Amino acid sequence: MNSTSLKAHYIKVAGVVALVGNAVLAAVKFLFAYLSGSLAVAGDAIDSSTDVLIALVTLFVSRIIQQPGDKEHPWGHARAETTATMALAFIIFFAGAQIVLSAAKKIILHDFQAETSLVAVYAAVVSIVGKSLLALIQFHYGKIAESEIVKANAQNMKSDIMLSAAVLAGLLCSEFFKLPFLDPAIALLVGLWVIKNAASLFARMNLELMDGNADSSLYKKLFDAVATVSGVQNPHKARIRRMASSFDIDLDIEVDPSLSVYEAHELSEQVESAIRRKIPEIYDIVIHVEPKNSDLHQPKEEFGLNPQNL
Repeated sequence: MNSTSLKAHYIKVAGVVALVGNAVLAAVKFLFAYLSGSLAVAGDAIDSSTDVLIALVTLFVSRIIQQPGDKEHPWGHARAETTATMALAFIIFFAGAQIVLSAAKKIILHDFQAETSLVAVYAAVVSIVGKSLLALIQFHYGKIAESEIVKANAQNMKSDIMLSAAVLAGLLCSEFFKLPFLDPAIALLVGLWVIKNAASLFARMNLELMDGNADSSLYKKLFDAVATVSGVQNPHKARIRRMASSFDIDLDIEVDPSLSVYEAHELSEQVESAIRRKIPEIYDIVIHVEPKNSDLHQPKEEFGLNPQNL
């Protein structure tokens, strides 16, 4: 099994576990929300429902990324993971907005329950335990698969644990201090938390789709790798973009103009090997070889980085 197939297998396993686990948790929480009438628990149940959607998309993506490059997708299908994760950010955002609107309506209308149901407390406890187990599993598979969508799902579940803990604390305070308005107030905070997570996820995926890279240390590793190859000078026009869990790299280098094409090519091969040792998660590398000082006769570069930019 090659690395792409193995990654797809791990993503599929993570997706199945998340799908079954979250479907069970969502069903249990919706039942408890109905029995208790708690809006905070209902918000938690809606959040778990978004996790079911994430799991379904994860399973779908695991099939797409296995497909090799074709006429329409010569770079392969790795970006399907990024696109799907972006779509999930919108789903999570609208789920959070729905919770916020429902909670705000109850607060404005002073539509509070007279007392806290013990069933709602049970629901929060079940959610904390269940989400903890699922988060551990997702973090495990996200790490070994180096999958952004699985890691995002694991982080989302980690947030869900804190969310359920806040719901539990609010329900207990509501019961002990007789403050029924805490239920919609906590639901409002839950919704805002969900929206925050969606915005953060969207920002990360948008950066990737725009071929951005927030990790400047990658460029330092790139230039350090080039510096280890004797006979290669002035690395410039360096561009690193993320392709799901891998990196696509473009780079210009300069060599002695008296070298033969074969010798210059050999140096570029050495540079590629050095880069792959420094940055193992490589999708592809394109190296353009130029004669020494050729950049002095060219227009000023308007894209890419060189060591002086860091």
